[in-house]
Amino acid sequence: MFDLVMFDLDGTLVETAPEIADAVNDLLRDQQLPEVSEHLIRAWIGHGTRELLLHAYAHATGLEEDTVRRTGTLDILMPRFAEFYAQRTGQRSRLYPGVSDTLKALRAAQVRVAVVTNKEQRFATTVLMVHGIRHYVDMMVAGDTLAAKKPDPLPVHYCLEAFKVPPQRALFVGDSEIDVATARAAGVPIWAVPYGYNHGKPIALAAPDRIIPTVAAVAEAVQAPALHPAD
Repeated sequence: MFDLVMFDLDGTLVETAPEIADAVNDLLRDQQLPEVSEHLIRAWIGHGTRELLLHAYAHATGLEEDTVRRTGTLDILMPRFAEFYAQRTGQRSRLYPGVSDTLKALRAAQVRVAVVTNKEQRFATTVLMVHGIRHYVDMMVAGDTLAAKKPDPLPVHYCLEAFKVPPQRALFVGDSEIDVATARAAGVPIWAVPYGYNHGKPIALAAPDRIIPTVAAVAEAVQAPALHPAD
């Protein structure tokens, strides 16, 4: 069915919210600010680390987000957050059910695999390495890889071009309306899982082509025997 499958990372392949929340709150405590709830942090995941820290810092200080952007505070916070996140990565995250077996099945079927995430490269690589799935990924396009990130279609177009795969032979698998919008803009089919981080909204509202219970449905699709007409 597919020559290339592109996966989102946070909320699709790996449950990362608990340790992201830990690292964010490590940072806020370091800045002598009140912590924020994991529930809020889950709703903020999806646009990259910088935007996540913007939401968290503005919430904790009571400042307007535009004000935080103008002050240059995020340039100071990002390196400090990286230190905390490096310590937290792998402590409370986990692969979602079926991820390892699905990636193995795609490799066995000679389907290329890409991870397309808005998470920065260094953080995304660490997550994949810690959970032992980096070697299954043929390409990773992170939030700081190209000039634009999801929902811009550029990361998907980049993968299609790199692997010389037409859009109809590719699949995007994600968990949010950002992923749906990205795939639609790039002209590729989009399947979505219902358990990820979609800003607190049901993924059905984003109208993906298919809602799958786990990513194992992708493995089932590539392993399904071809149907041949009767002789």
